[in-house]
Amino acid sequence: MEQNSQRPIKILMIEDDPEFAELLSEYLSQFNMEVTNYEDPFLGVSAGVQNYDLLLLDLTLPGMDGLEVCEEVVRKYDIPVIISSARSDVEDKVKSLQLGADDYLPKPYDPKELHARILSLLRRYNKGGAGRPAPVSAYEIRGDTIYHHGQPLHLTPAEFDILSQLIRKQGITLSREQLINESQVMSDSSQKSLDVIISKIRSKLGDPKAIQAVRGVGYKLV
Repeated sequence: MEQNSQRPIKILMIEDDPEFAELLSEYLSQFNMEVTNYEDPFLGVSAGVQNYDLLLLDLTLPGMDGLEVCEEVVRKYDIPVIISSARSDVEDKVKSLQLGADDYLPKPYDPKELHARILSLLRRYNKGGAGRPAPVSAYEIRGDTIYHHGQPLHLTPAEFDILSQLIRKQGITLSREQLINESQVMSDSSQKSLDVIISKIRSKLGDPKAIQAVRGVGYKLV
């Protein structure tokens, strides 16, 4: 997979240092790499791992050790894993690789090295098997119109705003707070207003299961 691929390389990051995560995200974005970070490992492993091309995983995380996350992800999903950790114990490195991680990058490191390792790993990964094809979406955003299976949807500005967010992160659970805070048109922070908008979007899609409610978290477009 090359950095000029039409589809962005989608990277799932589980990292509890928001400043470090933002630094890496901004650097990698210039190479057509789209990074989604979760500080909470429980949210990270439930974020549609199968929809990503690679997992970048810290080991020291709140509530769940990164080695446990690595073991669970490798057992359930066919996705390359890079461990990004400040833990210097060689046993952690050995254990990570034994659990199925593909690479181990000790902090601190230069983002340039991370970029090079991602490309190298993805090239090897795709040579070793068929690789995952780019997901085909039933949705397309053209200007201020969203098309569903080729047909334009007649949406209010708020509906367009929320559905656009869900489409761009299809398969990923977005919290109610995130949907509201990142909205360009919603001034009302009421979560009930969001629930009403979601209900109307489902109706216009003609599929009540198209947008799933994730209990206690938010919504995701499947």
